[in-house]
Amino acid sequence: MLAVPEMGLQGLYIGSSPERSPVPSPPGSPRTQESCGIAPLTPSQSPKPEARTPQHAPFSVVVAIDFGTTSSGYAFSFASDPEAIHMMRKWEGGDPGVAHQKTPTCLLLTPEGAFHSFGYTARDYYHDLDPEEARDWLYFEKFKMKIHSATDLTLKTQLEAVNGKKMPALEVFAHALRFFKEHALQELREQCPSMPEKDTVRWVLTVPAIWKQPAKQFMREAAYLAGLVSREDADQLLIALEPEAASVYCRKLRLHQLMDLSSRAPGSGRLGERRSIDSSFRQAREQLRRSRHSRTFLVESGVGELWAEMQAGDRYVVADCGGGTVDLTVHQLEQPHGTLKELYKASGGPYGAVGVDLAFEQLLGRIFGEDFIATFKRQRPAAWVDLTIAFEARKRTAGPHRAGALNISLPFSFIDFYRKQRGHNVETALRRSSVNFVKWSSQGMLRMTCEAMNELFQPTVSGIIQHIEELLARPEVQGVKLLFLVGGFAESAVLQHAVQAALGPRGLRVVVPHDVGLTILKGAVLFGQAPGVVRVRRSPLTYGVGVLNRFVAGRHPPEKLLVRDGRRWCTDVFERFVAAEQSVALGEEVRRSYCPARPGQRRVLINLYCCAAEDARFITDPGVRKCGALSLELEPYDGASSGRREIRAAMQFGDTEIKVTAVDVSTNHSVRASIDFLSN
Repeated sequence: MLAVPEMGLQGLYIGSSPERSPVPSPPGSPRTQESCGIAPLTPSQSPKPEARTPQHAPFSVVVAIDFGTTSSGYAFSFASDPEAIHMMRKWEGGDPGVAHQKTPTCLLLTPEGAFHSFGYTARDYYHDLDPEEARDWLYFEKFKMKIHSATDLTLKTQLEAVNGKKMPALEVFAHALRFFKEHALQELREQCPSMPEKDTVRWVLTVPAIWKQPAKQFMREAAYLAGLVSREDADQLLIALEPEAASVYCRKLRLHQLMDLSSRAPGSGRLGERRSIDSSFRQAREQLRRSRHSRTFLVESGVGELWAEMQAGDRYVVADCGGGTVDLTVHQLEQPHGTLKELYKASGGPYGAVGVDLAFEQLLGRIFGEDFIATFKRQRPAAWVDLTIAFEARKRTAGPHRAGALNISLPFSFIDFYRKQRGHNVETALRRSSVNFVKWSSQGMLRMTCEAMNELFQPTVSGIIQHIEELLARPEVQGVKLLFLVGGFAESAVLQHAVQAALGPRGLRVVVPHDVGLTILKGAVLFGQAPGVVRVRRSPLTYGVGVLNRFVAGRHPPEKLLVRDGRRWCTDVFERFVAAEQSVALGEEVRRSYCPARPGQRRVLINLYCCAAEDARFITDPGVRKCGALSLELEPYDGASSGRREIRAAMQFGDTEIKVTAVDVSTNHSVRASIDFLSN
């Protein structure tokens, strides 16, 4: 039976079938504690999903924030010239040899919890603090993954700073987003002094496509707290899925802006040494020369040359390899307008670049002792950050064919702290350890062989390849010949070589955009200008509610039988709104009608359930769980209208977030409706 705290319902508008009662729920309908049953309101057929064109508020500029696990940044474009993407100004600070169009996802708060700095500034300031003083400051890095891994994410979820202190995760994310808001608006004011700030900016936040609804809602709540938009102007903020954004950007690229890993010269490990993909499609271009008019239309409408060479219905995979996750999506190109259709729900896992960092930390634990590493991180947090920076610089230079050892500088405080804790020096620890591929150099550094460095990549890289191979084995994905490798981790020559070696022999062409680390950010800007470019998505889960249906002997389990006022009901029936893997078009609606149990009722709260299976029958089935609540805030009811009060809700499952609107049928007034996934 559906739990509905603080209210009661008289009925639910659902489709009729032999299992469903064709009559309204009777007076005194069955309840347990504060729960109530939901029975059909009328025997009418439930309306089919109905598509409508999304309406978007006017705006003059789109600002996209790519909030990454390891690095973040923003970019923008004006509505007057939507495809001219402006990257943010170069960040102050940074590491030698690293492009600074993004900044590390590092946040520094004062000992009192106030904002101090973000990015390179935060990292460098924290690094320069006295070790004793640093213990009191709150430094957060790579904290985005905590939202993905939290199984019980709520608005009260906390994050732990490097020094062990905790604070609400919502405040941490809001501090970061507020920093980007102020930074972006300042740049916009400098470029367009006359541009009004209010209601002119559409904000776009990127999240992994494999994130569940609670994590997406969490980012939206953080944006509200940061002041990006208000709840009243919620449509001014879009949530963009990272591999979708990459896909939107890649479809705009010309052939010379793409690189084909299969054409890389043997032994090459540098991004710039690959040949253009142009020659790979010469044959396809010749075949399509006869349809020059169609191709010209596509190019002129903004679709890149590569897509113009593709046939209607061609499909491809985007593998977004970021700092925290690998995120896979499969799209089909729809001609003539170049819209995209998702063929299989987003998949992936926690196989981002931070996995290599964790492998390095485990290696240090084998050499110096896990207890020492834990103590050092806790008591010398700034020095630990310094060590991770040194490793990051070497990690970026690793390649499958690199010759020569890699030297990693140990901070003096590490060397000194180890000697005081253990009574001998780090060189002795290296000699005594079982790790024979890491030595101590005469310059006072850890010297790793290239083979040892590549081994640190293997668990993460193997996880990425396994996920891609599992996806390609799906029947829905058959016929894919093209894979776009994007995201910050896709810059790694180790990953590029491994993916090409594993998938190239299968006939899969692995393609990397030239600006691979900025693909998602630029795509998010384009998505903000035209959110309808992804026309069809796949629902990742089955969603629905619990209802009472008329009990049918032999079909319903005896333990679900409930007799009330002489009527036989089946409890806990899972009434499905949308099924896992179901294709849902943008703007398509699923409608249900509800009738408040009391005339003066001001709030209707309906529990939502979800599961991965398509054929769940009851909300008590294994894998079915309560995931959220649909809330309807009602206006005062004068009672003048005869009959029942009907509230009609329309839910959309085809967007990047699940959305709901509602109307009071008797007055034709809109009802404030929302879905909360964070209060379980």
